[in-house]
Amino acid sequence: MYDVIIIGAGPAGISAAIYTRRANLKVMVLYHGRSELEKAEKIENFYGFPGGISGEDLYKRGIKQAKELGVELREKEVIDIALDKNLYKVVTSNEEYKGKTIIIATGNKKIKPNIKGINQFVGKGISYCAICDGFFYRNKEVAVIGNGDYAISEAEKLENIVKNIKILTNGLNIVQNSKVKEKNYKIDTRKIKEIRGKEKVEYIEFEDGERLNLDGIFIAIGEAGGVDFAKKLGITMQGENIKTDEEMQTNVKGIFACGNLTGGLFQVNKAVYEGAKAGLNVIEYIKKN
Repeated sequence: MYDVIIIGAGPAGISAAIYTRRANLKVMVLYHGRSELEKAEKIENFYGFPGGISGEDLYKRGIKQAKELGVELREKEVIDIALDKNLYKVVTSNEEYKGKTIIIATGNKKIKPNIKGINQFVGKGISYCAICDGFFYRNKEVAVIGNGDYAISEAEKLENIVKNIKILTNGLNIVQNSKVKEKNYKIDTRKIKEIRGKEKVEYIEFEDGERLNLDGIFIAIGEAGGVDFAKKLGITMQGENIKTDEEMQTNVKGIFACGNLTGGLFQVNKAVYEGAKAGLNVIEYIKKN
């Protein structure tokens, strides 16, 4: 059991990890996939690096620093966060971890597929949260668009509610070593041309011209991001950003957020500052509680 579990190993998450670990807390950082920071060819406006530094190098240095302090880092895809009595349970593809507090520092990873009709039917048959909206599709025909463990996690939340579930990969390959093939869900790998309907979703049209009649579609492409976790936990949002107070705490007790997913400047300086602030306030929160 950990004092704090941090989701994300970018500058916000690692900054929070450094501060909390230096306060002798038991800290776990879970991360998966390529960070946005790694994609930056050169950063020239960050303090202490005359001549600049590549995003990949800065990212690796942060992780190395956290490890040297004794932070536990594990490269695992987080697919769910849930309240378990007075603790938080963080679920990965094959393990679960419990923590007193959570810091969400994933960046804003939400992926919206480039499918005609998506924007038109959000809230009218298209949802990004199975646990939020599954109830509205009792005994109905639904599909989950995705190709990995996050898609399966959403489908599992729906299976005791809906009539039938299909996994639609929209032309993408099934993620290697994911649970998709282990499940009994019907999988359709065809490319989707358009989502159609009048006032709400009625069917999907594939590029080969065939149709699939549906009542609801759940989007779960790639990995779950901070916004996905926030919506499931009832965290207050400001548009597509997580809303926090001055202490970087959300409206849900014990859950903090920092970095790109809180909005504002998408800069390393801002992420490091918010990570430090979140870390310091987690320390105070644990002392008081």
